[in-house]
Parts: sequence; structure tokens; C-alpha cells
Amino acid sequence: MDVVCIGGGPASLYFSILAKKANPGWNVKIFEQNPDNVTWGFGVVFSDETMENFKEADYDTYKAITDSFEHWDDIDVFHEGTKVTSKGHGFAGMQRLKLLQILESRASQLGVKIHHDVIIDSLEDYKDADLILAGNGITSFIREQYSEEFGSDVVFRPNKFVWLGSTKRFDAFTFYFNKNQHGLWRGHCYQYMPGHSTFIVECTDETFAKTGLDGCSEDDTVAYLSELYKEELGSDKLITNNSLWRNFPRVKNKNYFHKNIVLMGDALHTAHFSIGSGTKLAMEDAVELADCLTSFNGKLDKALPEFQKRREPIVDSLQRAAQVSMEWFEDVERYHDKMDPLEFSYSLLTRSLRINHANLEARDANLVKDVDTMVLKKASAQSGVKVTASPPIFTPFRLREMLLENRIMMSPMCMYSADNGLIGDWHLVHLGSRAMGGAGLIMAECTAISKEGRITPGCAGLYSDEHVVAWKKITDFVHKNSSAKIGVQLGHAGRKASTRLQWEGGEKEQLPVIADNWPIISASPLAYTLNNQVPKEMDQADMDNVIKDYVKSVERALEAGFDILELHCAHGYLLNSFLSPKTNIRTDKYGGSIGNRLRFPIQVFKAIRKAWPLERPISVRISAHDWIAGGFEPSDAVEVALAFKAAGCDIMDISSGQVVAEEEPVYGRLFQLPFSERVRFEANIPTMTVGNIQSYADANSIIAGGRGDICVIARMHLFDPYWTRHAANYLGHQLEMPQQYKSVEKYNPRWA
Repeated sequence: MDVVCIGGGPASLYFSILAKKANPGWNVKIFEQNPDNVTWGFGVVFSDETMENFKEADYDTYKAITDSFEHWDDIDVFHEGTKVTSKGHGFAGMQRLKLLQILESRASQLGVKIHHDVIIDSLEDYKDADLILAGNGITSFIREQYSEEFGSDVVFRPNKFVWLGSTKRFDAFTFYFNKNQHGLWRGHCYQYMPGHSTFIVECTDETFAKTGLDGCSEDDTVAYLSELYKEELGSDKLITNNSLWRNFPRVKNKNYFHKNIVLMGDALHTAHFSIGSGTKLAMEDAVELADCLTSFNGKLDKALPEFQKRREPIVDSLQRAAQVSMEWFEDVERYHDKMDPLEFSYSLLTRSLRINHANLEARDANLVKDVDTMVLKKASAQSGVKVTASPPIFTPFRLREMLLENRIMMSPMCMYSADNGLIGDWHLVHLGSRAMGGAGLIMAECTAISKEGRITPGCAGLYSDEHVVAWKKITDFVHKNSSAKIGVQLGHAGRKASTRLQWEGGEKEQLPVIADNWPIISASPLAYTLNNQVPKEMDQADMDNVIKDYVKSVERALEAGFDILELHCAHGYLLNSFLSPKTNIRTDKYGGSIGNRLRFPIQVFKAIRKAWPLERPISVRISAHDWIAGGFEPSDAVEVALAFKAAGCDIMDISSGQVVAEEEPVYGRLFQLPFSERVRFEANIPTMTVGNIQSYADANSIIAGGRGDICVIARMHLFDPYWTRHAANYLGHQLEMPQQYKSVEKYNPRWA
């Protein structure tokens, strides 16, 4: 097999080693534009876990690389003159040039032919190769030439950064956060060999614009940053190596290969330098590609699809983590002045949640103990309750006169099991079991304020007196048999009304029998899908009637015994249809600007706030992102939260999406969490956060890191009604059990 590798970075070199080792008869050539023993950059970072994965692939390179390592276990965070150290992280660094020399030596030993000083800008001379490996970096001309075929997606991020070296010795991976007259600066520093360290400096575009460094020389950069970091550097110096200010390019590709061309390393994907995984990804690409090609005897039609099948989930996961980490550093100003050093450092360490509360405790139990104490003190001050040692999710939280004993809420989830709005035994068991299961707050499903406001014929309602009786049976049960509080989410389906039960097709289709459908209303006459009705655009009389229906439902909710109300302004339902520019195309005072689009939802909120007792709280659920170009965005969510806060809202419930059928959400672990965090900090209002929260450790990380005040759990509560009790048992927290269940208070079952 004739293999041509364009670019002589870690991806090409490591692939050539593994491919040639397994297939000595293959002809593998590498063409690199830089001269021999020359590279851009300074050091590279590996975790201990990463190196173990490479040990089996080729022990010779593993041994040579690990023998060249500078190890450290600590992470130091400098915030407002205070250093917070976290131990037990297990990282190592080495000189990038040394890594390339090790890989080149091993490749040459195996018979790989490496050509330096070769600039290639066309594949014409290599068209007869069986396989072309594009390992030519972020600016790959190959990827650009076939960008449509690869489905390339390159986004330049807003922050500026410069990659420098330093003579300063770092005994830990170090993060500096320094302020000067121009703004806040982030320093990412680590030692890669004795007397040599990487020193990356990052700032917002706004800060950079104030410096006058645009278009500056490397010497100008060094002079400016030497002054900024004069206390940290002391007598040590900054070093340049093509150290120009750049914007980080986030690179993704839908297709990893095209015909006989395969992308590798930074040409295929990038991971922000804040998680230090670019070289790791490149070398892992090499391992999988070599194995796939060997396994399928060089048959590209089998090997290349298998390569993408294996790598894509792993790459996507790491890129999602890198995205969250990158955005944390882009938005550091949001946290820096609002957090004390310990909370700030915890937020940094758990920013991507690849390290969560439990992971961090395993690495540094003393630090997590300090964090837990910090959370306890804040919870005591906020709730007015003296708190003994508790994990973060089991600290109390107060909203007006309502005191929650923990931070877990069962999410409102439609059960589609009512008859003309009337709930029955299903809801008693469904909600009652989760209350006995230990959740601090139970939020009943979206409950219609009118018969016409139901999503489906099976939706719950609070629009008649018989509904009150049914709901009171449930609230009485919850109050008598648990310490949980219970709320109800009030809503009107808007253009999603008169649709099918979830298991019969859901919201994207109207009822199958035309006569069974009812007239629907919305902000604008835009159908949710082609299979839904076109709603009537609401006039003032419609709005007045809806407000009256909300007020009547609030009065019934009070009579039914609910502790808290939630106003549903999310997921494409009526009030959300006013907020989103994709569903509100009105030209009157209720359309256009965000202020106008807020007008009717705020009118509704003010009316229900007036009707609801002052001592009882109200939350508002919003979709913080429409997941479509031109739609509602997270910055809008902050403005909306500020408006509801001014009107008397106590806490915002932050969800996203389900507003337009053509949405393109970017899913991932806890993918909606950043929206909650942003609203909480920028609008300075408590938040409930959602998004497939599953583990106890992730929930603790959310509370301890200031990302939300209440964890809203849906699917896990369907799967395990006693999720909160199981969390308490696992975390060693004493949670009061019903008398009937005392016999299993300290029960440790065998599951297998």
C-alpha cells in the first residue's frame, strides 16, 4: 500500500509508526514543510490516563516520551491575589520539538521516509497514492479544497490569544487572572522541560482592542506582557516562537474522509488549549486509523468508514467538553468579580464537568471539603437555617416563605393521562411517589388554564372546580407524607394546542379526526408544522381573556394547596410564542423588539403575581435558545430574566428549544447548563437548571459551582422515583424516611 502523509505532525508520524510496524511492506512517506528539527510552539501536555492508552500501541515511543516528561499533580489558580491549589491531577508536559524528534526517529527506524522543507499546495503529484493522509494542521489546504465534501465547519472564536514560552519554572499547571487598565487577562502556564515553560495569554477582543497591540511585533507583545506579569515572572523572561496574536479556530468536519483522502489531527478537529488535548486527539486518531487499515487489509471502503465510526463519538464528546471549557474562559469576566477565590477555582476546575464533584474529591478531598463548607455557609445565610455537614445538593434553599430542604426538583412532565383536564390516581401515584422519594420540590406538569389551552385531550387542567378537588388530594398527600413542597406549572399551549398524545404522534400533528380539534391561538398565524393547524393571531380581546383565565387558575391553585407557581413561557407554547422572533412577526406593540415581545408575557406575570399570596414564590420557565439562526438566543434570556425579576419573579427555570420544528440543537452532557449559569450571573437571579442531569456528582457540581440553585431532574425521576433518597444514601447524608419505610433507612441492597 502506498501512503502519503501531508504534514509531519504527531498525527502523521504516529500513524506512520503504527502502520509500518503492523505492515512492513507498506510504502509510507511523510512530507513536512518545516526544516528538520524546527517546529512552531513550545510544549505539549498529556494526562497519565492518556499515556496508558498509548503504552500498548507502541511501547518504544511510549517509553521514550514518558522518559522525557516533566510531571506535576497540582493545579494552581491565582485569583485576586489568592492562590488556590488543587492536588492529584496527574499531568505531564514535554517539549513539542522533542516529541516530534522521538516520533521521527522511531518512524525512520521502521522504514518510513520523511521529507522536510517540502511545501505542498496541490495533491496533483500524489494522485496515484492509495491513501492520502491530510495531517497538515489547522490551515489544511486539503480540507479547504474539499470543504464541501468534508462538511467542514470552521469558526474563529472571539478571544485573542498568543502562544509564548518562558524561562520560569512552574511546579503546577498554573492559571493567572491579572487585571490592568485594559481589562482581564488569562494566563495558561506549565513547564515542559527544566527551565522552559509554555505561557499562553488570552483576553477578550474588547480588551485587546484597548491595548494598541493589533498588528504589533513579537517584541511589542513581550514588552507589554512582561509588564503585566512582572510580579509573576520576576527575573524570568518570556520567549517568542512565531508568537502572533490569533483567534482560536474551532474545527469540525461532518465527514472524516473523501475518496482516498482522510483528515487527521487539527485538520480534522481542534480542541481548545484550555483542555490541552490537541496532541492527544491527533495521536489517538493515528491509533484507530492504523488499526482499521490493518484490520481490513488496506481496503479503504471498509477501513475509512470504520475509522469515523470509532472516532466520531469520542471526538464529539471531547470537543463538547472543550467547547464548554473554551466558553468559560471566554466569559471569565462573568465570574471573576462575583466569586471568591475558592468558588472561582472550583468553577474553573469543574468547568467542562469532565471533572465533577466526585472526581475532584477523589483527587483532592481536602479541597472539596473546603468547597462543601463554603456551600454550607452560603446556604445557611440564604435560607436562615443553621446547616450541619451536608453535600451541596442537600443544603436548604428559601424562596420567600417557602423553604426547600434540598436542591432537587422533579421536573414538570406531561403525563397525558387526564380526562377533560381532570387528573386521577395516576397523578397521585406519580407525584406522590417522587415526593416520598425525597425530592425537595415537586413541580406538577404543565396544567392548562383553559380547555382550549390544553396541548392534547389528555392534558391536566385547572379551569374548573372539580379540578381543584383532584389536585388538593395530591397536595394534601404530599404535605402529609413528605417534607417536599409542591408546585404547579400553569400554561397555555398556543399554536401547539389540539395535538396528539405523545405516544400517538405528539405535538407535530393535529388530532386525526378533524371534528375533534379545537380553534387555537398564538402570537402570530404561523403553524408549528405543516401538519398542525394555523393559529389565529391574538387580538386584544384574546389577550384579556387569557389573562383572566390565568388569574382564575391561580386562584384555583391556591385553593388546591400548591406552595409555588411556575409560569410556562418555554417550549413554543403560547407565552413563548410572543418571546421568540421566529414565532412572533407582529407589527404592533407586542412584536418587534425584545421589549415589545416581552409585553404580553409580563402582563400575564404581573396579573398572576397580584393574585398569588406575597409569601409564596413564582418561577418562570423559558427556552433560553431557539437553536436556529435568527431565533431567541442566550443573551435574550438574560434580558427576559431581568424583566421578570423586576416584575417580581423569584427564580428562573432555564430550559431551551422546542420552539420551532426545524430547530438544530447541539446535544451533549448537561448541554443546557451554561444557559442557567449565564442567567444566574448576568441577571443576578436564582435559577433552576435542566438538561438530563443524571449523576449525584454532576448535581453537586452544579450547586457548588454556582451554575444553578435547584437541579431540575426529569428522566432520572421517571427511571427512579427515589433518586434523591438513593443519592442521600450514596453520599452518606441522613434524609428523614417515612415511618412506614424506616426499616430500610440504612439498607444496602445487592444489585447482582
